[in-house]
Amino acid sequence: MVKQVILVVEDEPLVKDSIVLELEEAGFEVVAANSGDEASYILPKMRRIDLLITDIRMPGRVNGWALADMARCRRPNLPVLYTSGYTPQHGREVEDSIFLPKPYRVSEILNAIEKLTSGDKNSDAA
Repeated sequence: MVKQVILVVEDEPLVKDSIVLELEEAGFEVVAANSGDEASYILPKMRRIDLLITDIRMPGRVNGWALADMARCRRPNLPVLYTSGYTPQHGREVEDSIFLPKPYRVSEILNAIEKLTSGDKNSDAA
């Protein structure tokens, strides 16, 4: 069985490391970046991406919204899991996405991934 490839973009090192570890233990292949800027360099080099998990607000020029737009230029219906410790910007509903407020539990991430990859995602759009 081919592992799903997830790009995790999170500027908080402890949060990023925890999520990466949990996702790898759950059987996913994970590529991690510390910022949207870093991820914007990694993304074109990725041979495959099945899901993007990104914080919305990060330091640098590329925020989570812009990063998801870049990723969807490469794969138009790419599922995206947005996270933030801040209220999401209203009016920015994105198809095939879920918004998960911080702090969250790993089980919530895994449930959101299941929803995004099973097609049951309309009720939680970002």
